[in-house]
Amino acid sequence: MSPTVRTVLGDVEPAALGVCDAHDHLFLRSPVLAGQELDDPVAALTELTAFAALGGAAVVQWTPWGMGGRHDELPGLSRRSKVHVVAATGMHQAKHYDPEDLRKRYDRLAETFVHELTAAPVRAGLIKIAGSFHHLDEHARQVAAAAARAHHATGAPIGVHLEGGTAALDVLDLLCGTHAVAPGSLILGHLHRFPDPRVHVAVARAGAYVAFDGPSRAHHQTDWRLLDSIAALVDAGHQDRILLGGDTVTAAARSTADGPGMPFLLSGLRPRIEREIGGEVATAVLVTNPARAFAADWR
Repeated sequence: MSPTVRTVLGDVEPAALGVCDAHDHLFLRSPVLAGQELDDPVAALTELTAFAALGGAAVVQWTPWGMGGRHDELPGLSRRSKVHVVAATGMHQAKHYDPEDLRKRYDRLAETFVHELTAAPVRAGLIKIAGSFHHLDEHARQVAAAAARAHHATGAPIGVHLEGGTAALDVLDLLCGTHAVAPGSLILGHLHRFPDPRVHVAVARAGAYVAFDGPSRAHHQTDWRLLDSIAALVDAGHQDRILLGGDTVTAAARSTADGPGMPFLLSGLRPRIEREIGGEVATAVLVTNPARAFAADWR
């Protein structure tokens, strides 16, 4: 069988994915973001529809297990908006969960991930995990081990939240070295927050995908480096490893509120990439690369 992308409406050929927001959220909740939940299906549909009106065809929701991803809502939103939606399983940093609940679940994480990827009513197509700032704590290592086991059992790609864009090479060492995950199955997120072109090139040279999940929030202040970071990877011969996402994590960040939201990828960033780096690069980043990055030989 050839690789396919697992969407909430079933598996599709990679070429059918189209213009893709490679990292975003339609629903999300966390005690860290109390009062800022993404929990409104109407607002989610409005955001998807606005994205589709600009040519958007697919959104990958990186909301992992236990953070209110509302998988039951996603098929209807996908049908109504005519946008492919890929859901995630996995687990974020420990601060997003109840500590006692975590201790009870560590031994069953891989089983949970595999179930959500292969047997849940609405199946996930991505395993999302997270590192810590400039290191990998014990929680991250346990979740990474479970994600690797689930990857080997299913073929699912793994997306990694890099805190502040850091510890990318540590993640590669752990997942590719210790746990034998093929680099081409890894998507390392938030690297625009750590705009070191040497690290970006090292990740791409290893064969993993470099995800620039912008626009930045105000406290990151790295938007002005984004195109330089993309250009540096292109100049190094790695335009085939770049992904772009919006990472909308609060209701205020949506285009229906005061934020740029999902549409900004296509209304703001795509024209700049086309104008300043080239249309071929824009197509690679938004269409060709996601079709490979999120495809798997499902088992």
